[in-house]
Parts: sequence; C-alpha cells; structure tokens
Amino acid sequence: MLAAEVLLPVDTTLGVVLAALLVAAVTVAALARLTGDRGRGYARQIAVAGLRAAVQLAAVSALIGWVVRAAPLLLCFVLLMFAVAVRTAGRRVTDNRTWWWAAVPIGGAVLPVVAALLLTGLVPYRGIALIPVTGILIGGGLTATVLAGRRALDELRTRHGEVEAAMALGFLDREARLEIARPAASDALLPGLDQTRTVGLVTLPGAFVGMLLGGASPLLAGAVQLFVLVALMAVQVVAVALTLELIARGLLHRGAPTEVPVP
Repeated sequence: MLAAEVLLPVDTTLGVVLAALLVAAVTVAALARLTGDRGRGYARQIAVAGLRAAVQLAAVSALIGWVVRAAPLLLCFVLLMFAVAVRTAGRRVTDNRTWWWAAVPIGGAVLPVVAALLLTGLVPYRGIALIPVTGILIGGGLTATVLAGRRALDELRTRHGEVEAAMALGFLDREARLEIARPAASDALLPGLDQTRTVGLVTLPGAFVGMLLGGASPLLAGAVQLFVLVALMAVQVVAVALTLELIARGLLHRGAPTEVPVP
C-alpha cells in the first residue's frame, strides 16, 4: 500500500510548488481581469484565500488532536465551522443585514443528516469521525446556499418586470418570485449532480483517495465515498429549497439595510 508521505511528502519542494501554483492562479486571474458582478477582482481574493487556507489548515492540524479528546471542545469546534459557513455564505449572497438568514438553509440541511448519522451509529460521536463528516456536509450546504442565493437574486433583479407582470395577473408576491427564481436557483445542484454522476469515471474524490492511502480496501473506500456523495446531495437539495423559500418570502434580499421588500 502506498503511504501518504510517499505520495505527497511535506517538504520544501511541496512549499515551492504550492507557492508557484498560487502565483500562477493569481497572475492568470489578473491578466484575464476576472471580476465578480460587484466589480471586485478575483486575483486578490485568490491570493488571500490561498494564504488563509495555509494558515487555517496549519492551525487545525495543530489543534485537532486536542479538540477530539473532549465533547465540549468538539461541539464548540463544530459550532465554529457552522458560524464561519453562515457568515461566508451570507456575505456572498448579500451585503445587507439579511445575510444571517443563511443559517437557515445550512443548518436546516446539515443538522437532520448529522443527527440521522449519529442516531443510526453510522458516524460515531468521536471527533476523529464527526468533525470531517460534519465539515464536508457544512461545506456542501455552504456551496449550495451561495450558488442558489446568488443565482436566484440575480434572476429576480434581471427579470423584475416579469415578477410584476405575474403579480398583475393575480399571483401572490411569493408565487411570482418562485416562478422566476426557481429554475435559476435549481442550477446550484448541478456541480453536485455532475460530481456524483461522474465519480470513478472522471475523478476519484478525496474521501476515496484518503481511505486508500489510509490502508482501507478499495471496496470500503468506495462505500465511504458513496455515502459522502449521497449525504451531500441530500444536504444540497434541502439547502437550495430553503434558500429559494427565503428569497421568495423577501427575507433574504439585496435591498438597502433599512429597506423592507414590498409584499
């Protein structure tokens, strides 16, 4: 069995290659003038994200062995992951104070799945298992919430006239928004669907590779990866549905902080 240290040794070469890849990504983003819909360049964001990832992973690597030894610390760590995910997703969707509503789709999607896994015993209440599984699910909920929220709000802004036309025909405000935003928000499911449909044919995801490197059999690694993909799909579907509902009800929007959506 190939050891993880042999596949990816942690040495000076690794650091140089990582730095070169990050510089290349920043350079291409700058030369191509890649920007978001709010005019913010992605070159700087890529650089900051890469540096933050290095610092955060170093900190987690140092703390993880200590955190998993006590249930209160484990719970605090999970809550910290959730809080960061809510803040990140919410601020990606909107700049106003409604960003905190991102807690609903992420929490509403992840909590039932994690509870089911704990109650059935598929995931033991130990940090070494609970933290990575919960982290994967929270990350999936974060991604689905951001994609669904941004796509739905962009669509409502672009097709605002159609929303008003639907209301003029007798649709309620919520129903009119749903008719316009639903197809766009549903596109947030495409990355997860494509990953699940092509697993083993196009890519071998991290859980599968990690299990193999840890010495597990290919059959066990495949079972774990399937479990992760299906759980992620469940989380993402619920997150998209809840995000769409929040936007349709005007609770999550892009108006001014003091603006109240017109019912």
